[in-house]
Amino acid sequence: MLHIRVSTPAAAALVAVVLLFATGGPVTDVAYGTSAAPSAAAPDTATGHGSPYLATHLYFGTGRHGGQPPITDEEFMKFVADVITPRFPAGLTLQQGRGQWRDKSGSINREISYELTVLYPAQEARTHDPDIEYIRHLYCTMYGLESVGRADVRAQANF
Repeated sequence: MLHIRVSTPAAAALVAVVLLFATGGPVTDVAYGTSAAPSAAAPDTATGHGSPYLATHLYFGTGRHGGQPPITDEEFMKFVADVITPRFPAGLTLQQGRGQWRDKSGSINREISYELTVLYPAQEARTHDPDIEYIRHLYCTMYGLESVGRADVRAQANF
């Protein structure tokens, strides 16, 4: 157990900030040995942080190999409308950006990219996983690409 003695309010504030950054949780969690992990059983209504959700981020590139032109904005938006929206009708977020990645031949590819984010209750993860993998596979197949990146992040959400 860590014991810290502070003599001034400024020193106490500094210790609190250091503990927050060092532990990733509120100082009270460190001081009292409680867990900062949210309960999966019920929403945290006292703080308004919501219920356990997953945020899945998919990263779609638009550059193609073999001299083919990049996937256009119109083609990508049609893919969103025809393939993604029917699987996630409750909502999604789409952002356009500039990405780069190293392909299997070792070349660095710079391209317009899209980040798609879908939020869904954590207990529905197994239900949504086949849809997410279908989207990734179909995009690669349709456009001859190596991969669509995926990142799943735990979140607390309230709508």
